[in-house]
Formats: sequence, structure tokens, C-alpha cells
Amino acid sequence: MTDQPAATPAVPDVPPAPAVRTGPQLIAYADRLGGDVARLAGLLDGPLAGAFDGVHVLPFFTPFDGTDAGFDPRDHTVVDPRLGTWDDVRRLADGRTVMADVIVNHVSAESAQFQDVRERGDASPWAPMFLTLGSVFPDGATEQDLARIYRPRPGLPFTAMTLGGERRLVWTTFTPDQVDIDLRTTQAWDYLTSVVDALTAGGVTVLRLDAVGYTGKEAGTDCFMTPATAAYTRRIVEHAHARGAQVLVEVHGHYLQQVEIAQTVDLVYDFALPPLVLHALTTGDLAPLDRWLGIRPANAVTVLDTHDGIGIVDVGPSDLRPGEPGLLPPADIDALVERIHDNSGGTSRQATGAAASNLDLYQVNCTFYDALGRDDRRYVLARLVQLFVPGIPQVYYVGLLAGENDMDLLAATGVGRDVNRHRYTDDEVAAALDRPAVRAQLTALRLRTTHPAFGGTFHPEVTGTTARLRWTSGAETAELELDAATGAFAVHATTHGVSRTVLTDSDVASSPA
Repeated sequence: MTDQPAATPAVPDVPPAPAVRTGPQLIAYADRLGGDVARLAGLLDGPLAGAFDGVHVLPFFTPFDGTDAGFDPRDHTVVDPRLGTWDDVRRLADGRTVMADVIVNHVSAESAQFQDVRERGDASPWAPMFLTLGSVFPDGATEQDLARIYRPRPGLPFTAMTLGGERRLVWTTFTPDQVDIDLRTTQAWDYLTSVVDALTAGGVTVLRLDAVGYTGKEAGTDCFMTPATAAYTRRIVEHAHARGAQVLVEVHGHYLQQVEIAQTVDLVYDFALPPLVLHALTTGDLAPLDRWLGIRPANAVTVLDTHDGIGIVDVGPSDLRPGEPGLLPPADIDALVERIHDNSGGTSRQATGAAASNLDLYQVNCTFYDALGRDDRRYVLARLVQLFVPGIPQVYYVGLLAGENDMDLLAATGVGRDVNRHRYTDDEVAAALDRPAVRAQLTALRLRTTHPAFGGTFHPEVTGTTARLRWTSGAETAELELDAATGAFAVHATTHGVSRTVLTDSDVASSPA
């Protein structure tokens, strides 16, 4: 395997994007960690100081607590007053990168625009903005046309609604509360540019394009990641760059799609990393991870867990790339899913698939800590692997605090993803910050944020069940030595060329709590 520089390829033929800090970022809901935007900033400036260069604040728009945890805002340009103001967001952005979501594919069915369409139908000036079955298939759709449409949930992506007194089939890719927009129309672009303008004026410098893969709906295709999608993405990237922001594209799919998309945008997610790390640390098999390290995009945002589930489609074969194998064979993926369910004591099984609403076909709903059986040592090792892999590491707030599946919240809402969306009290945060597994993560994060070696060249070496992930910049080095079979690890780094041991597995518990 060749050494890998930390360079980020430029997006061709569009205005260049500004530089963004490459250190770790926190991912959090403002209401579930801190309580609002100002108190989230207080945590980052207080007990989490030095650990993060930035923060991805999950939807904080009006309302932040809709049917899809803020991904269905009625007004995407306004901070929910229960969470703060744009001035609070700008203060949060002082000295750090702030990322926020641009929900590209849909808007809330309760938005003022769609409510006007409900009342007035085609007489509404907003009517062209919203997709119906007839928008994409004006001559009608055959059974084959409908069966071809790709959707991350079972069933067809349509909901019967009355628009101006007429029953129509409205395109709703995700839920009936989220109505898809038609990016072929002026109205849709006026809406999206107003969102980008509001965010960038509020201090946001990285825009995460949520569900952008579903925007390019065209007859005769599967309506996912079509050529139109690429054109729409390019247009948003150009608009974002002109306003001083970079773009992160969120797409789950075959790993080759991520490699291809990475050549056309600023940043992509490395969604293959979490299942490959879980596979390695539950079997001792580093070979699939080793292969991925040799071909993955350098301009990636790395994660272990997020506000969604643990992606499986990202390492498997896909109907979207017929004939192309995945990074793991189907038998290994099935075994991995079962190990996650076993390690979580069956709680992830209760939150995944047909057992819970918000059904996704490609994710397991589980905290990463429970997916590893609450084994502190292996859990910290997983985080270390993430931090040493090239890219911008993002750490989800539940993962940072080594959170367990929230079965009470799941019981209250019936939404599978809520097992990994705990609402932390101040006392719970304080208690979690005192745990060895959390202290160890913060030590590693502060190293990743400040050490100059991470701005240099990455040298991975994998032999059997052991690996050494090493960064060098001049005389400065930082390296992780690990054994995937035993969970043993050690982190070493230089200070002015003199090596020291930063962290070892003896600093955290060696078995599940």
C-alpha cells in the first residue's frame, strides 16, 4: 500500500472553496447536548475545549422537533427560537467551523409553500416546486417504471393528497410529512438558494447536502444518483463556493459511487469505515479495512456513528452497481449484523428494520458502544482508528459520551433511530466526562487537533491482525499500533522530535461494563 498525502482534490471548473479546518468535529443536536446553541458552545469552550475544530449542528431550524428530528423544517431559513438566534450561531462559529444541513430533496408538508399548494392546487405560484407522479411521468408510468424506483424504505414513494380539491399522488421519498421538490423549476432553486444564503450569512462554512442523491428523478431511471443529480449538486457547490462555504455530500450506496462522487465535490462521507472497523474488531480480520485504506477518497469526512444508523449498504454489493462486489461479501455482512445484535443484547434488533418505524433497508440502529458490546478498550480503539485514518473526523455526541441504546426513548417514540439520539441532562454529561473511555477519547481528539504530524503524510502498515497507522511531517510523528484480535493498542507521538506514549489500552477498561 502506498503512503497517502492529506491533500484534498479541488472541484473542477467551479469557484474554489475556502479552506476548512481539518481537525475533529463534533456532531450534535443542540437540544440534546447542552439544550440550545449557546449552551452547546459553552460545552465546546469548556470541558471539551481543545478537542474539536468544529461542530456539525444537526437541524436547528423551525421546528427542530418535527416528525423527523428537524429534517422536515417548516422554515429552513430561521433558527428555532427555542434554540437561539442567528447571532448565537455566529458566536458558535467564532474560531471554529460550523456545519449545517441543507435539506435538498424535500420540505415539510406543513411548510407555508406546500400548504398554499394544498389549498390552491395548480393555481398556487409554488405548485411547480413540488413533485407528483405526473411530474416525472407525464405520459403515465408502467409497472416496470414504478418497480425500478430506488427508495431506502419498502413500498413506493408516493402519498395520496388533495391539492386544490384534486386527489394527487405526491412524491414523498422518506415520509408523508416530507414532500419532494422539483429541482427542474425556478421555484425550487429560489427556495434552495435562500436556504444557502441564510446559512452562510449565519456563519456556516460547510453545507451538508442531505438526501441529495434522490433529487434527480427522471423517467426511465431508478431516480437515484442520475446525471441530473450530478448537475444539481454541481450547481449547489458553485453557489456555496461563491458564498464562502464548502459542500459535504451525504450519499449511502456502493463504495465505488463514493469514490466517483469524491472527484466532483469538496467532501464525501466515509460510510464504509464504521462497518469495516466493526468487522475488524469483532473478527480480528483487518484485510477488508486494509483494502479500503488503499482506495478510499482522501477528501472524506470519517464517522463511526451518526444521528442515523450504522450503514451496511456502504460495504456490500448493490443493485445500483450490478455485478460489482462490495468491500465485504454478503455472508460477512450478515454475520456482522448478527454480532451487532448479539453485542447489544438484542436491543438493536428491536430498533432495526420491521421492528421499528422510520424503516431503512440499509442500516442497523444501534450506538457504536453497544455494537462493540460496551467493551471500553475495543471502543476506544475503534475511535483511534477513525482519528488516524485520513480525512476530517466527526464524532457523534452519543459516541463521544460512550452512550448506550436508549430503549426508553425508543419505547416512547417508536422510531428506531432514537435508540442513538439520547437527550442528555447536564448531570449525565458531567458523569460521562469522568468515565475512562470518554477521557481517553478526549485525549486522542486533542492530539488529533493539535499535533503537526496529521498535516503530513499517512503511512499504513497491516500485517495479519496487527497494524501500525503512522503520520509524519518533518521530524514529527504520531502513530497508532494495534492488534485487532486482542484489542491492544498504543498511541505514540513526538514533541520536538522526542517520542512519548500518549495512550494505551491499559488506560481504559479491558472488558464490557
